[in-house]
Amino acid sequence: MTSERLFLGVGQSATGLKWVDRLGQREANIALAMAQNHGFPDIVTRVLAGRGVGLDDAAAFMEPTLKSLMPDPTSLTDMAPAAARIAKAIISGETVAIFGDYDVDGACSSAILSRFLAHYGIANQIYIPDRIFEGYGPNPAAMQELAKQASLIVTVDCGTNSAAAIDAAKAAGADVVVLDHHQVGGNLPEAALAIVNPNREDDLSGQGHLCAAGVVFLTLVQTSRILREQGVKLNTNPPDLLSLLDLVALATICDVVPLKELNRAFVVKGLLVARTQQNVGLAALARVSRIGEPLNAFHFAYLIGPRINAGGRIGDAGLGARLLTLDDPDEAMRIAQELDRLNQERQAMETIMLEQAEAEAMAELSSSSGPAILITANDDWHPGIVGLIAARLKERARRPAFAIAFNANGTGSGSGRSINGFDLGKLVRGAVEQGLLVKGGGHAMAAGITVERGKMGALRAFFEEQSAEMVGQLRGNASLAIDGALSAAGATVPLYETMEKAGPFGSGHPQPVLVLPHHRLIDARSVGINHIKVTLAGADGKRINAIAFRAVGSDLGDFLFRQLGQSVHVAGNLALNHWNGSTTTQFRILDAAKAV
Repeated sequence: MTSERLFLGVGQSATGLKWVDRLGQREANIALAMAQNHGFPDIVTRVLAGRGVGLDDAAAFMEPTLKSLMPDPTSLTDMAPAAARIAKAIISGETVAIFGDYDVDGACSSAILSRFLAHYGIANQIYIPDRIFEGYGPNPAAMQELAKQASLIVTVDCGTNSAAAIDAAKAAGADVVVLDHHQVGGNLPEAALAIVNPNREDDLSGQGHLCAAGVVFLTLVQTSRILREQGVKLNTNPPDLLSLLDLVALATICDVVPLKELNRAFVVKGLLVARTQQNVGLAALARVSRIGEPLNAFHFAYLIGPRINAGGRIGDAGLGARLLTLDDPDEAMRIAQELDRLNQERQAMETIMLEQAEAEAMAELSSSSGPAILITANDDWHPGIVGLIAARLKERARRPAFAIAFNANGTGSGSGRSINGFDLGKLVRGAVEQGLLVKGGGHAMAAGITVERGKMGALRAFFEEQSAEMVGQLRGNASLAIDGALSAAGATVPLYETMEKAGPFGSGHPQPVLVLPHHRLIDARSVGINHIKVTLAGADGKRINAIAFRAVGSDLGDFLFRQLGQSVHVAGNLALNHWNGSTTTQFRILDAAKAV
């Protein structure tokens, strides 16, 4: 954000935020020039300029292509030996084991590689560790067992920091190739034949924004190139790599990596593939998710992704990866229904845990200001869900938050989520150095910890000492960046479709936040689980339906009910609503303010 100019003069909204114009004068001038030169709607050019798109880049940005954005795969360190070893396994007909992480990126990465190998008739198996009993990443026991069954083990979305496990695999006779994207902690595993990770210090490819599925895709591009160059007769045509982009897009969205450069092209093209429903597992998930419209990024992030994750959180961690490799519609539907059931179970557990966490948190916040970092803990919580609880607490209290599940031995597994501007990973690494955590790590916005019950008091004190000043400053300057104003009459389906070409929106490329200024709030009622359905009318009488998710009982919800019949400013995102064969626009409310 380049400006601190108040938008519509809103210094304190219903949620306590000030609204600021995302565009400074320079960006506003660029937006105007874009509209004049390219003929895009003004609001769309404001979205582009507000995200750093230049005047000369606008047309290409609206139509991203893989051809223009795809790097040479060998620009990634160790790509050549990694792809050569996978190609050798295909030529020799070796058995390959795939060791993946238990989240969406791990499931998609595993399925992409498995489908590629299966195309050539290569026997392969996917191994996903149990979150509770094995933890994250390869472990020596599992790798030794896989080495008995496969001459090549490929770790995906993990392995960069697993030296002991890779040593064990090599000692048992298997080669190990690592395809990962996580930050490096310490020395790289020397026993690995190749480690392809754009975030290793000696990688100069500039592709550190990729998720693991993106790394796997580039690896298979290079592997295919090697097979073609060698002119090997494999009795089959090369696989259509573009048909795997639906899984790359799913992983890219759900792993919340920056939606820029190649990632944008992956998602744009991957969604087109997903809409053809070539992957029967993905199609089954769409059906059990009751998606009755063309798949989009929202569906991946909030409906399909959570169902795949449900297996890793509270069920069989391998279900998601297995589902995405299937070609049998009946078996795919069976697993999709099981994941849907697990997701409902996860939602029920989350509801109970969240009520308990919020009660504890609100008690802490009842003081004058409360702690800078919320820490909630419980002996009965499921460790696979604490990350979701931390995210909800962070949203509710607008400060970093941790949720910790303690086991019978007094050891807690916790997860934290941060606010913009505060590096939670750095804080956690400091606590590890102080001996306050058994282990911990993460990045700026999220972190995981293991803590002993007896250290909780000292941990709280350390967190407060290290964060109080900065969190206080960030909370005091909390703002909502606004891209522009729109009327109910102007919120048309064609405008939405044009604006979507400036997407996909997500991490590093935020969803446009628009304001409906001076609209009368003519209806507000609670629907579903704590949502509020709203009808707004512009000065010309044109109406638009809107919804505020999880707003009942919140400051925003209370404001909407109090202002019924009044003129208000409403900030949020423009969306589409498909119902009974018709498509209309809908507004997703993030915040509101009195119209003065």
